[in-house]
Amino acid sequence: MAVSSSAIVKSERSAIEQGRVIRFNKRGASLGLSINDTSALIEQIGAGFSFDALREFESHTGISIAILASIVGIPERTLARRKAASRLAPEESERLLRLANIFEKTVELFEGDVKGAVNWLTTPKKALNNQQPLFYSRTELGGREVENILGRLEHGVFP
Repeated sequence: MAVSSSAIVKSERSAIEQGRVIRFNKRGASLGLSINDTSALIEQIGAGFSFDALREFESHTGISIAILASIVGIPERTLARRKAASRLAPEESERLLRLANIFEKTVELFEGDVKGAVNWLTTPKKALNNQQPLFYSRTELGGREVENILGRLEHGVFP
């Protein structure tokens, strides 16, 4: 599934729409998490993130919840149940955190330029078999490959 410009949400809260420069000072900040301790984060994943974490991520990326849910692997009907329960499953929370980490690293690479980061994440890359980094990150292995590419770019090595 490809993210098109029509998939980018045009909301007042969207950081991408406002063209803001953002710095994420801790892991999961784009999800609204304020946990400093890894063991506490693991515990939170085990309990499942609040549905609000998905909303918060949408507000930072400008990408609709429906698209984010499809990347995380949450079917539409299950998404409705998660919204009603106000809680994601642990596996969904872990996959959402993986996307958030990749987004945050990309924003850091782009020096806080959210729009540039989202553009990079939603543009197919030759090094990823012409897939978008965001969708390539659906799996742990794909996410690691995207992180490797980000690391190479950070050091001036173009894939």
